Amino acid sequence: MKHLLKLLDLSTEEIIGLLDFADKLKYELKNGIPHPILSGKTLGMIFSKSSTRTRVSFESGMFQLGGHALFLSASDMQIGRGEPVEDTARVLSRYIDGIMIRTFDQAEVEGLASAGSIPVINGLTDFCHPCQVLADLMTIREYKGELEGRKLCYIGDGNNMANSLIVGGLKTGMKVSIATPKGYEPWKEVLDFAKDYPNFTLTTDPIEAAADADAVYTDVWASMGQEAEAAKRRAAFAGVYQINDKVLASAKSDAIVLHCLPAHREEEITAKVFEAHAKEIFDEAENRLHAQKAVMATLMAD
Repeated sequence: MKHLLKLLDLSTEEIIGLLDFADKLKYELKNGIPHPILSGKTLGMIFSKSSTRTRVSFESGMFQLGGHALFLSASDMQIGRGEPVEDTARVLSRYIDGIMIRTFDQAEVEGLASAGSIPVINGLTDFCHPCQVLADLMTIREYKGELEGRKLCYIGDGNNMANSLIVGGLKTGMKVSIATPKGYEPWKEVLDFAKDYPNFTLTTDPIEAAADADAVYTDVWASMGQEAEAAKRRAAFAGVYQINDKVLASAKSDAIVLHCLPAHREEEITAKVFEAHAKEIFDEAENRLHAQKAVMATLMAD
């Protein structure tokens, strides 16, 4: 494992290994056991999209690992003025020890990795969000004890979250069901991957998707960069593609609810459901820190 560009690149063993490592790092942090695995190392964090959890968790994680993180706004870099991503990668490779990038185009992440000589971590693209899903899988294991055979349901837009949940869930032995409106399905590359798994279901019916689910997941109807589509999307999703009491009644009685945040209450999730499951959702948010530390330490340690 040289980079974390997308979960499609990782084996089941690599994903489980990262989750086990994240559990270890979380235990050590909670018990005051230092782990300066990346002492003297520097992570460059390139942001083309705004962030709360990604920036703070990566920056704090590098500090806890004994290293240093640099915030690099794409608008303040030459990459924001047209410098080829490949040139940026070759320059940064001579200054720092790893790159995390949060951007729009998956090709930009892949270009950094192919041209540079240091590890690249995908902090989010329009195609996928691997770090978030590692945290999600970590959270499901914490609440359910195992992933194999558990059912994960996702309701909403077939976006980067749906793409990565499908891949991460199926690769770790979960049953995965996705409910999206027609025209908002997950990306073809991901559906082509999923068609080989008999425990994958794609439907337009959230109640059907949530049936006997152990974990029910949602995300906003309009992601960053889709603001101009917000009204159209609201019309397509409203009243149906929402985690509410009716949907949860179809899931297992002890089902957990997850959301990658930020949440738009009364759109993709009701305020009642959000608050009833807030512990799970914010445990999930915390686990971004631990999962990403596992990724950074795996990729950047000597």
